[in-house]
Amino acid sequence: MPDTRYVFVTGGVASSLGKGIISASLAKLLQARGYRVTIQKLDPYLNVDPGTLNPYEHGECYVTEDGAETDLDLGHYERFLNVPTSQANNVTTGRIYQNVINKERRGDFLGKTVQIIPHITDEIKRNIKLLGNKHKFDVVITEIGGTVGDIESLPYIEAVRQLKWELGSRAIVIHLTLVPFLAASGELKTKPTQHSVKALLEIGVQPDILVLRTEKHLALDIRKKVALFCNVDSKAVIQSIDVKSIYEVPVKMQEEGLDEIVLEKLRLPIDTKPELKDWKAFLSKLNNAKKTVKIGLVGKYVELADAYKSIIEALIHAATYNDHKVEIKLFQSETIQPDQISEALKGLQGILVAPGFGHRGFEGKLAAVKYARENNIPFLGICLGMQCSVIEYSRNVLNLEKANSKEMDHTTAYPVIDLMEDQKNITDKGGTMRLGAYDCKLKKGSKAFEAYGTEQIRERHRHRYEFNNDYLQAFEEAGMMATGINPDTGLVEIVEIPKHKWFVGVQFHPEYSSTVLKPHPLFMAFIKVAIAENQNGAK
Repeated sequence: MPDTRYVFVTGGVASSLGKGIISASLAKLLQARGYRVTIQKLDPYLNVDPGTLNPYEHGECYVTEDGAETDLDLGHYERFLNVPTSQANNVTTGRIYQNVINKERRGDFLGKTVQIIPHITDEIKRNIKLLGNKHKFDVVITEIGGTVGDIESLPYIEAVRQLKWELGSRAIVIHLTLVPFLAASGELKTKPTQHSVKALLEIGVQPDILVLRTEKHLALDIRKKVALFCNVDSKAVIQSIDVKSIYEVPVKMQEEGLDEIVLEKLRLPIDTKPELKDWKAFLSKLNNAKKTVKIGLVGKYVELADAYKSIIEALIHAATYNDHKVEIKLFQSETIQPDQISEALKGLQGILVAPGFGHRGFEGKLAAVKYARENNIPFLGICLGMQCSVIEYSRNVLNLEKANSKEMDHTTAYPVIDLMEDQKNITDKGGTMRLGAYDCKLKKGSKAFEAYGTEQIRERHRHRYEFNNDYLQAFEEAGMMATGINPDTGLVEIVEIPKHKWFVGVQFHPEYSSTVLKPHPLFMAFIKVAIAENQNGAK
């Protein structure tokens, strides 16, 4: 689209300052003004995507509807905007280089020497402009991963420099930095920001707006000082003070006038200030809830909560709309001992067994499932969590001794979870799983049907193993029912125990679809029954 505007968000001083949240907040404000907005993340690592990365390295791998394994920031984008993202919204250096090398092998460069400039930077620019050209967005916000000064980020910053020159007033740069508070001297220090902007200037990029992350209020004289030393309008120096919830950031950015400054610099109309009624209503519920519901999240990456970011946010959404705060207790499944589990999980109103891969912590997850099932505690199993519920039931109810998933034990006599048929000849690890959104038909009268309120749903997947339908009849005769089935493949998507208060395992990932203004129905139902468990007296 010829008139598409581009906003680039870079970071300096330190990583994890919140570029993704600032990008999502700005997008939310522009969206509220009626603009069609999307956000993309450019990641400077050489992996083609984060699909093969350990969550300890990069947090959760977020999956889009079209089956792309992407950075967790795309989850923030969707949760704030309530609009699906796609493969085009996340680009890595690995994909950039792969595309350029593939072109070179085909002879597309006609014998020319392939170089960082212009070939790599051209490919970066092509990917940046792809969303604007194909989908006709008014504004494309592009978050550059890493911090200014990183060697791996240099081609991206160079591409931004070129685009600013080519696009003129249609492109601006927002630079997010840190203004640290030194307790010993009782001072806020602007020097790190000055050095960060200096590093940008050395590459040829002048930021248009500075967003200063701080734990203390920034006085006007500090902002003027930053503006003077960084060649930025004083009104374009924005404070981003620490807040209790990431969902407060759009309101704070609106108070600071970030959206108006962006529109002014992009030469776009500034209409009436949006009221953000629904967003503020959610915040009011979030901040004013008096009661708490306790949920146990059992997984093997609990030392890093970002590994379960979407699940945690989905629980927060659901609890908020049920007028409760959620207290999430993270349990390392590797350390759970079956003989101590009643003491460890005591006092919970709901138990969620998380997704994951591999055998580490697997037996602890099975023990948590067993405890929830035998004590009639509301239970939600996601992906591997669902498979754990099937294996636990087969061992302890169907009496299939040592029943297992072929992922954990390739020689098991009872493979109640087996490798999907279309996965059996695949050897590559990256991008080869069952990925993206697939249809599911729900059984009327089931807990899932009650939650969704419809018979046909569509949810996102990320898995290689599935329920083995050879055992389906035995399970249903013993009381565990398949209540969600893929209509095209017969894949069991959902299992339930009807006699249990609320016991649901899903092969898909409902957490990816929960947003601030549209909480996911399964999480809503799970939290609702957990609240009832609390009112009835938790075990």
